[in-house]
Amino acid sequence: MSGTGRIPTLVVTTGEPAGIGPDLCAAIVAQNWKCRVVLLGDRRLLGRVRGTRRRMDSLPDYDAEAPARRGVQVLHMPLAAPCTAGQLDVANARYVLGLLDRAAEGCVRGEFAAMVTAPVHKGVVNDAGIVFTGHTEYLARRCGVRRPVMMLAGGGLRVALATTHLPLEKVPAAITPAALASVIRILDTDLRRLFAIRRPRIIVCGLNPHAGEGGHLGREEIEVIGPVVSRLRRSGLDLVGPLPADTAFLPGQLKGCDAVLAMYHDQGLPVLKHAAFGNAVNVTLGLPIVRTSVDHGTALDLAGTGRADPGSMLAALAMAEQICRPVRR
Repeated sequence: MSGTGRIPTLVVTTGEPAGIGPDLCAAIVAQNWKCRVVLLGDRRLLGRVRGTRRRMDSLPDYDAEAPARRGVQVLHMPLAAPCTAGQLDVANARYVLGLLDRAAEGCVRGEFAAMVTAPVHKGVVNDAGIVFTGHTEYLARRCGVRRPVMMLAGGGLRVALATTHLPLEKVPAAITPAALASVIRILDTDLRRLFAIRRPRIIVCGLNPHAGEGGHLGREEIEVIGPVVSRLRRSGLDLVGPLPADTAFLPGQLKGCDAVLAMYHDQGLPVLKHAAFGNAVNVTLGLPIVRTSVDHGTALDLAGTGRADPGSMLAALAMAEQICRPVRR
């Protein structure tokens, strides 16, 4: 299969058609990749940025039966409705999810070695009457996985999340002993599997200010997080914590650590994005496939202008390529 040969095939979903996803593809074409890159989306969207049309029109069509060769190809999937850059249309919501379905299916059956996703607009998908909380949860359901783990990497940091896209008021109830232990085990396993880290050292943050201040500012650390960390540490995992989140990211704490596990979205990601926004990579752990993504949204105001920064997209594709690169013996 194309995804498992000497030259891996990586598929890139072009995301929300009114956003910057299609525009970022011009930057992908300009790079020298050691794999076959397949741009998945409506071919008419590619090259809409001035000066890129000729280059994008010259890209060959993807042929799954042909031997994989380095370079960029296009797998055309037509829009449901015409699209204008910067203008959302609910008529294209199912088209966006169709891109994810096609890419995920290809990865599961070995046609693609990994998928890289451009940003989607959650609001317009929900406005179309489809419940959608994000790529992470959608792909997990699509792959039959109960508990995916979201991790961002960049700026010398890896930050994973115990909970993802939840209202803050629902976070404490979601951090159960079973759920937290599962997340930590997935993080440990995929740091070994995807990043070749022999024995990952993981910092686990507390939930409350000052990690609960001995129970005076909350008891989750005493009743849930601490016991889970202790139990998993006894089983052989290298864990530190629970640490107060406001000091967990100090250089002295991070030295020698491979990842930080934050308890909720806005506890850990502001630090990561301050260090590396525009060049960070979102990696979904716990899936049977490899999936990386950009660290930003659809940037509707930049779509079609040529001003979108491709840094995160290039980093996401480079990370997927590195993970899937054949081992030389």
